[in-house]
Formats: sequence, structure tokens, C-alpha cells
Amino acid sequence: MKQKKYFFNFIATTLSMSILVACSSNDDSNTIEPPTAEKKPYVIAASVTMSNNSTTVLLNTSSLENGVVSPVNQGLVTDAASYWVFHDTDYLYALAYNDGSAGLTRSFVMNKDYQPESRPAEYAINRFTSYGIYKNNIITTSTGNTDASWADENGYTPKIFLISYLDTEAETYQSNEADKKYFSENFLGNGEYVTLAGLQQRGNKLFSAAVPMGLSQYGTKDGNGKWIKAGNEDLVKKEAGGSNSSSYKKDELQWTQYPDECWIAIFDDATLTNKKLIKTNKISYACGRNKSQYYQMIWATESGDIYALSPSYAKTMADPRQQTTLPAGVVRIKAGEEDFDDTYYVNIEELSEGCSFMRSWYIGGNHFLLQMYDKPFTLGGKAPSALSLAIFNVVDKTLKKVSGLPEDMSAFGKTPYMEDGFAYMPITYAEGSGKYPAIFKIDPTTAVATKGATVQVTSIDGIGMLLP
Repeated sequence: MKQKKYFFNFIATTLSMSILVACSSNDDSNTIEPPTAEKKPYVIAASVTMSNNSTTVLLNTSSLENGVVSPVNQGLVTDAASYWVFHDTDYLYALAYNDGSAGLTRSFVMNKDYQPESRPAEYAINRFTSYGIYKNNIITTSTGNTDASWADENGYTPKIFLISYLDTEAETYQSNEADKKYFSENFLGNGEYVTLAGLQQRGNKLFSAAVPMGLSQYGTKDGNGKWIKAGNEDLVKKEAGGSNSSSYKKDELQWTQYPDECWIAIFDDATLTNKKLIKTNKISYACGRNKSQYYQMIWATESGDIYALSPSYAKTMADPRQQTTLPAGVVRIKAGEEDFDDTYYVNIEELSEGCSFMRSWYIGGNHFLLQMYDKPFTLGGKAPSALSLAIFNVVDKTLKKVSGLPEDMSAFGKTPYMEDGFAYMPITYAEGSGKYPAIFKIDPTTAVATKGATVQVTSIDGIGMLLP
């Protein structure tokens, strides 16, 4: 890490000059000053690509709302990350997916000179499909197999939760053991194993969407197939197949047999062991999906209410028996309660000409930001593109499309930054536009996006604030 930092001035200048030539049509001219004790210290994680080689750099700036953030002679070069997670304004974690032991997770702080600085520890955390924050910990989760000591007579092992705990203050890493107390098999009482989507703290408890995934090899053989619904026997795979996140093994029943249910697990603490399960049939499972990632769709508001949002992604399943009949919608768990509020339900598709959403984030107050699909789901078809945004007001039960976004954009950032009731969303322009990525400030009360700072990089991967 030190060598990368020492050589950054030369690398940044070279990379910046190359993209300056490629993107000379930008009309922004004023470079934003770096942060000081009197100015807000923001950190932007960004990527610069040159000659098919990508470099990740942490840039610091004192403003997100106007001017230009340049990589010339400032910043810290580091390794790429799957997600950049800010723990309050104290720590920044570069979570690496670590599939096949590829990539290390490390963390950063802001030093007294207002420069991002890496901390010494590095971790090869478990492969993860979702993450969240609980007190001092950043927690990642996925679902995988136990070791061979738990195998049944067929040699099939049950599924467990694979959990990583990153203690931000102690700068330590721990993972759970392959122990039965972490079983995700038959988690809901219907024989299916689950994965967790999002971890939301309220008080000392953790709320998470328990997403049913179907029957594992272990599950289909349990009790001589007692968990296979009558008429679904042909859904059990006769041989291995598929690819990437949709791959499957012989004897699996891939994807849930119960697409018209939403389950929330309420855990006593970060061990994710003692739990209470609640269910509603108003929405399908509360989870957005893209490849191997399961996006958080449960959020606690400042009032303590928890909202669970379902995109009804199960509409895209190939087999009608596994497609949900429920529209994309929202339900609520009121502050201080641990059950669904029977009086609250919002049909998002009624408000959006039949369209669903890919991701959601809580902005503040009564407002959520939704990354909307551009067309309705087609039953059994691939999800459409998601290149628009909307503001959802949970009290008024209104949905407003965000205006002011550029027509020549190609992608949103993975995670917007929230401050003072506004959302700051990174946007990348279409290839060939001659424009650098920019940060757009979204006012949830008007649903209007205004162009803010331009960042002279290839893509913006994360935004947040770090204090020394």
C-alpha cells in the first residue's frame, strides 16, 4: 500500500492527462479545493481506465455540488472493491467479493492532513451476497455448504449462513464456524433454504429479509422428498447445469416454490442465531437481484418504522409455478412492533404504469429513492434496464419520477450518498459522449436532480464523508 501511495502523483498525472484528452468537451473549469478543517472532507472512490487497465483511486474534495474533482497530484491508489462502505464518518471499508480467493478487504481513515489513508490490516473475507451495519461491525452474509462432517447418506451437506464480522474500531475480522446453529436449511419451516438480503439495525435487534431459494440437494432428499410440493417433482434437476449465479446441481430444486410470500427474520443480535420470523402475503420476497447480489429492501426510518419493499422479482422466473402473482409493493413494521402493520400497503406498480424497481435507499424523513425499471416485467422474461429514478413518499404514498437526469447517461453508481435530506447519485455518461462522470444532487421534495461536481475519472464507485 505504501508504494502505491508514494508513486501516485506520477500515475494520477498520467491517467488524468489521458482522460482529459478523451473528454475535452466538458465545460466545467473550476477545480474544487481539497478539504480542510473548515471545509467538508468528502472521499470519492473512483476508477480510471487506460489501455484496458483500470486503476482505483480515493480522491478527496470539499464539495459535491459544483466544479471539478481532479485526480492530478492528489488521492490514494488502492485495489478495486465490490462495494465501498462508510461506517459513519469514521471508517471506509473496501469490501472485496473474494470469489475464489480473489481480492482483499481493507479499510481507510482520514488523517489529520485531510488525506485518505489506509489502515494496516487486510482480510480475505467470506464470499458475500449482501451486507449491513450493526453497531461497530460491518457484517457480510451469503449462503454456502457446511463441511463433510454434516453430510447425509447421499454425501449432500446442508446449507449454512457464511458470516463475516469486520469490527471497525478494533480493526479485526472474524467469521462464523460451520456450525449447525447457523443452518439456513428449512429456515422458514417449508424445507427450503434461504439467503439474507440486507441487515437493518433497530435498537439492539437486526432485521433481515429471508429470501427462500428453493430446495438444496440436502433438502430434496430430506424425508424422502417430503418438502417437494405435489406436482413440482419435475422441477428437481436431473443433472448439473446453468452458469454463474444461475448455476445448479443435480438433485436441486432451484428457486422457491413459495413466490407469493415475504418473510422477515428478526435476530436478537449480531450472532444471527435467536430469531423471530414474521410473514406477509401482501408482497413477494423483499429483495432486489442482480447476478449474485441480493440488494437490501428493508430500511428503518428516523421514526423507527421499518419498510419492506418488494420488486416482485419472482415474476422473472421461467416456470409459472415459481412466478409471483403479486405486484411490486411496500409494507411496514411500525416502530416498537415486531409484526407487519395490517393497515399499511402500497402498490408501486399502480403508481408507475406497471413498472417495478431494482434497488431502493432511504434518503431521510419520509423519502426513499428507487432505481426504477424502464418497462414492466414480462412473466418469465429477463428484467428490463433500470435507468430512471423515483422518489417514494411512505406517508403520502406517492411516487414521483426524478427529472433533470441526463438523457445520455449509461449507468448509476452502486450506492448514493445521503446528507441533510438530499441524495447524491453518481452518474456515468454513455460511451462516446466525451463527458466525465458527475454527481447529481436530488431533492426528494421536488424530485428534481441537479448536476453537481464533475469527477475526471472513468467511473465513480462510492461517495461519503470521512472526518479525521
